[in-house]
Order: sequence, then C-alpha cells, then structure tokens
Amino acid sequence: MDDIAEVVPAGLEWIPMSEPSSWPLPSSGLRYLAPKFILDHLSENLLTRECYPTALGYYPSAKGHSMRRASHDDYLLLYCDSGAGHLSAGAFDGGIGRGDVLILPPGLAHQYSADGDAPWTIYWCHFRGALADVFFQHVGLNSETPVLKGIADPALQSSFKSLLSIARTGYGKTAFVHAANQLRQILTLLARLRKRRERVQKNFDYEVVHTYMLDNIDLPLTLETLASVCNLSKYHFARKYKELTGYAPLQHFTHLKVEHACFLLDSSELSIGEISFQLGFEDPLYFSRTFKKVTGLSPTTYRQSAHR
Repeated sequence: MDDIAEVVPAGLEWIPMSEPSSWPLPSSGLRYLAPKFILDHLSENLLTRECYPTALGYYPSAKGHSMRRASHDDYLLLYCDSGAGHLSAGAFDGGIGRGDVLILPPGLAHQYSADGDAPWTIYWCHFRGALADVFFQHVGLNSETPVLKGIADPALQSSFKSLLSIARTGYGKTAFVHAANQLRQILTLLARLRKRRERVQKNFDYEVVHTYMLDNIDLPLTLETLASVCNLSKYHFARKYKELTGYAPLQHFTHLKVEHACFLLDSSELSIGEISFQLGFEDPLYFSRTFKKVTGLSPTTYRQSAHR
C-alpha cells in the first residue's frame, strides 16, 4: 500500500454513513469514501446490492488512532494485521492483536483504539446491503461477540489489498462491482478460517505452545521439543501450527526472538553480541543476518533509528 493517500474528491455528493475516523494519514495509508453515484449504483445493481463497501482504508502503525460511536448505520469490518489495540463493544472488552477480526453491526455502540506502545496496523471496510446481516451471521459473529481471535492468514491480507485497489480506478463502476464481490469473498473466507481454527483447536492448544516459546526465548528450541509440548508428532504438530497461525513453528519462534531483540535494543545498553547470546544464538553474525531478514534492518541500524 505504498504511496496511497486519502481519497476524498471535491465536488461529489456523499451519502450519510458512519463516519470513519479522522486519524492523520501517512503517505502509506489510505482512507477512501465512495461517492453517492457509486453507492446508488451498487445498491441497485443485481451483482452488488446484497453486500457492498461504502468506505475502506489502511492505517499502518496507527499511533493515536481511536474511535467512539454511540451508534452507526452500517457494518464495520476491521482486520488487525500487526500490533495491538483495544475494543469495547457488546459483551467484549479486551485486547485486539495480530490476526484478530472484528465486525461491528449497525446500531452497536463501540469504542476502539490503537495500543500506545505497539499501535496496530489495520485494514478496514464499512459495508451494507440487503444480505449484510446474513454474511455477518455466516461469519459466526453477533452483537455480543463481534470478534474473531487469531484468524491470521496470508490469503486474508492479500484479499484486503485487492479490495483497496479500487482507490486507483477513477470511480469505474465495473471496478466497484468487482470490489463488492471481493468483499463477499473476504466474508466467506472469514467463515472458512473460523471453522478451520475451531477444528484445529479441538486438540491443539496454541496458547500453551506460545507461552512455552516465550518462556524459553533464550533457547534454540527444536521442532521435536515444541511438538512434545502438545504430545504430537513433529509432522502433525507442524501442520496444525501452520493451519492455525499461517507460519511454520520455528519460523514463528524466530520472529518472537527478533521481536524480543527489538525490545532489548530499544530498552537496554546490551551489545549486539550479548543480545544474540541471550536469545540463544551462538553466532552474533548469524543473529544479525536473521534480524535483518525479518525486519529489513541490521541490529545496529535498528538501534540507531529507535534512539533518534
């Protein structure tokens, strides 16, 4: 989503809807509201009137982002791609993290905000239509529990990026027809991912494995060791873990190590060599290569940029 700015053209008539937040957009962000003539077309077209987007956006590392609505008149779909935030809506009052999805139905009072220390990166879409309620129910949500936890999947992120591509089409009606059906695909994909997650979780406790990884972040854990935590073969464990998270177990463990390394680089005066040993890397050069592969920066460059 590089170099996409806010799209709010002058001289076009807008239809009343739930107002998106006014969070200041960086150059890599997007906030896009469809004009009235497009919404009229979508609400009347047989291919789109059942479910169509009214506004959408992408907020990267959205520090300071927050929204509070006593009521609203459409659905809001929000996907947390990374970072964290907090939501209060219905019976839900808690944290939102990577891979979490929320869908807020019309009329539901809600309040949400990005985490102050690790602000979320989110894709979002307001939508409505004759079958919007049916799609909401198909996903498996309701007004009391409007959140799906841990639905991280590469296909989901790719689908959101495809949906946002309408911001480059100059209000072409066929592009919006495609976007409306891309939205339907996202909603049906969410239902499938929820079912898959429930199936995997019946005999696989991700939180136990995740906690074990964090407790042993200083060790070079093997696939066999992680699989033994769940009493599974390493092949069965690796398959279930990737089904649930979208990552191979050791790849995810490496990401957790790098995440902790970032914390140490930010908050301590430890040398890069000392940090590498604390995280179970015997070779500081290998640690540096791994860190750069994950973050795009060397540990030294990261520390310099973090302390500016």
